[in-house]
Amino acid sequence: MEVLNQKLVLVSKSPRRSQLLREAGFRFEVRTAEVDEVWPDDLPAEEVATYLARVKAEGSRHLLRPGEILLTADSVVILGGEVLGKPADRDEAIAMLERLSGNRHTVITGVCLLSQNRERVFAGRTEVWFWPMERDEIEWYVDRYRPYDKAGSYGVQEWIGLCRVRKIEGTYANVMGLPVDLVYEELKQFVGAT
Repeated sequence: MEVLNQKLVLVSKSPRRSQLLREAGFRFEVRTAEVDEVWPDDLPAEEVATYLARVKAEGSRHLLRPGEILLTADSVVILGGEVLGKPADRDEAIAMLERLSGNRHTVITGVCLLSQNRERVFAGRTEVWFWPMERDEIEWYVDRYRPYDKAGSYGVQEWIGLCRVRKIEGTYANVMGLPVDLVYEELKQFVGAT
């Protein structure tokens, strides 16, 4: 399968994105770049993830070599029209999880594929419902798993996803940080394979 043999470069510090690509059979290498993850105040919440994926790609363009395809991604959690990013500290993580407790929220992961002459931006969307959580459950989770590098203060592959997620509509991989099914489909089109 040609799509799995592309010279793919994942520009991400996320071990979860690497794990997902590896498990899906992609050949890739990881490079990192420092990019400011800020967006315009007037940008609709549903567009933040794709905006940031594109910003990361443009900020990483210098890493691109001939024949390679850069892949950048950004995940956001949206609750009531508000973007919940990565928590700054324990208190913010607890506050986010208290807001998510018993509620439905949306996880959008924006992805950008970038080559020397092409760009494609797309997003995966998953709806997630949490069971109500007690304060001691939230504190235990935050203290044990330290979810400070995760949008919305949680990792679906951890205890909270196993015990406190009631329902998911969309892909589990998207909630983990990369809609691998869409990456595969979009990459097929990007390289001209059908």
